[in-house]
Amino acid sequence: SSLHSSNVKNIEYVAYCDEAYLKIKKAYIDQQPFDLIISDLSFENNGISQKLKSGDELIKKIRKEFPDLKIIVFSVEDKPYRIQNLCNNLKINGYVWKNRNGLKELNKAILSLSKGGKFYISPDLKNAIHPKSAIEITDFDILLIKNLSKGLLQDAISKNLKQKGIKPSSISAIEKRLKYLKEHFNAKTIPHLVAITKDLGLI
Repeated sequence: SSLHSSNVKNIEYVAYCDEAYLKIKKAYIDQQPFDLIISDLSFENNGISQKLKSGDELIKKIRKEFPDLKIIVFSVEDKPYRIQNLCNNLKINGYVWKNRNGLKELNKAILSLSKGGKFYISPDLKNAIHPKSAIEITDFDILLIKNLSKGLLQDAISKNLKQKGIKPSSISAIEKRLKYLKEHFNAKTIPHLVAITKDLGLI
């Protein structure tokens, strides 16, 4: 509806991330690349096996292969850490919150990008990427979570860090940082934290 009201004539619609990726790749090979991708983040699992299971995974793959392709996310998701990952790490061009003003905001996002705008986010979500509320995920955090994903315990991670000369390396410092990460990602356990960061494409 938003694309038609914006006088966009060539529109393709697909229901699965794998299908979306294949269409994007074929269009590029045919030298008729897409100008804009609008994607949700969550998709119903109807039993059909998919390699790309979420919008995050699709966007990560698009960014790797087609870095200049414009992407707008249109989703009910409002968790700051997820929005920050999409904006800061996956370099999306717009994030529109799918609420009662969603279609109106989507029109604004499309118009903004068509006029050369660099980034658009729904006004209600601007605080999610505000520097004061942003959660800074450091290389140290990624290293910690990667080690945890390999099954290493905190004492083994501490020894690893010390051998590589990485600081802080104490078990207490590792525990403190993991507690912080669990709180901000709303993770109940360490395996839950690892699963969330994998879903976000951080590791």
